[in-house]
Amino acid sequence: MTRRATARGEERTSLAGTRADVLVCGASFAGLAVARELAGCGADVLVVDRYEIGERATSACAAPTPWLEAMGVEASIRQEIPTMRFATPHGAYRYRLPWSWSAFDYPELCELLFAQSDARFETAKVNGRAGEVVNTDRGDLTAPLIVDALGWRRVLAGEGYQPPEAPLSRGLEVHPEAGGEDLDVWIDRSLVRRGYGWRVPAGGEARIGVGSYEPRHHVREPTEDLAERLDADAVRWQGNWFPHRLRPAAEDGVFFAGDSAGHCFPLSGEGIRTAFYFGIAAGREIRSVLAGDRTREEALARYGAFSDGHARAFRRALRLQRLIPALPPRLLTGALRVLGSQRIVDRAFGWYLDQAHPAIAQRRTPRATSAGGRQLLAG
Repeated sequence: MTRRATARGEERTSLAGTRADVLVCGASFAGLAVARELAGCGADVLVVDRYEIGERATSACAAPTPWLEAMGVEASIRQEIPTMRFATPHGAYRYRLPWSWSAFDYPELCELLFAQSDARFETAKVNGRAGEVVNTDRGDLTAPLIVDALGWRRVLAGEGYQPPEAPLSRGLEVHPEAGGEDLDVWIDRSLVRRGYGWRVPAGGEARIGVGSYEPRHHVREPTEDLAERLDADAVRWQGNWFPHRLRPAAEDGVFFAGDSAGHCFPLSGEGIRTAFYFGIAAGREIRSVLAGDRTREEALARYGAFSDGHARAFRRALRLQRLIPALPPRLLTGALRVLGSQRIVDRAFGWYLDQAHPAIAQRRTPRATSAGGRQLLAG
């Protein structure tokens, strides 16, 4: 059971009247990427989250190794995974990727990211906002530059999300003691009708779970089923909703990054590297405001346009998310067989990585360009 970190009783102190130059709401991947990008700018950056930094993981905690290296958090890696195995009821195919995944330790990664910032941190539950004032359960906080990196609920927006009506997927996983070499993916309607199962090896632990693109479909029984098929214990549960559609990244004076802006790639449900990617982009725009290079409104417009510039790739992945579960299983198995060509694997997964390429993590490098030619934000 996750422990609520906010102080209680006599130990609880008020934050009412606290002011900062930048207020980052949310201390996971996106929020910490923003804070990291603002290091050394001389601004007073305050990060707030309901939980202590690194206290509450809600994903399988695996990301492309080049991203973890680019962010300077490779010390958190528990296991590098160079291969993926995709299975259907009619066959399984193993691919060696042009880059590797790595499973990491969530608390350690968050601590490493925060250590690269010079922000201060407080635990507080964010409830809402009125202009430059953010209401929390420890009092009102004020800042002219505000980031919502609180996740899919989009707390600081005029209108949030409410499942199961919202375009959200849902995932649940268990963490038994187990080994493995591949990142396994199961596409099996007997397990989950519209979605997939996974197993991520993490240095003596397996992160086994099921994700459903249909938010009305429950995933606890499928997760238990998959664990049983793999002869693994259904222990140490964690889960969450995750978006599969972009939302405005700039709205009413607020920068949205990570799941709050829908920065979770459809089909795969991968949201860690995209949270880093868009968090860096938001941080650079905020930094430009602090430096006096542009106004807040100009920075918001630029950041919003940057996020919108990725809509085509997100739409393509969303179409695949809708198509693949509808394919006859034998046809899908044949498609996986064709994909087994190393040339096709390299091209497909190269395109996939390029949609949020780690080149952007090079600190404030002017006119950095992704492998596919898209100009990245300069600092």
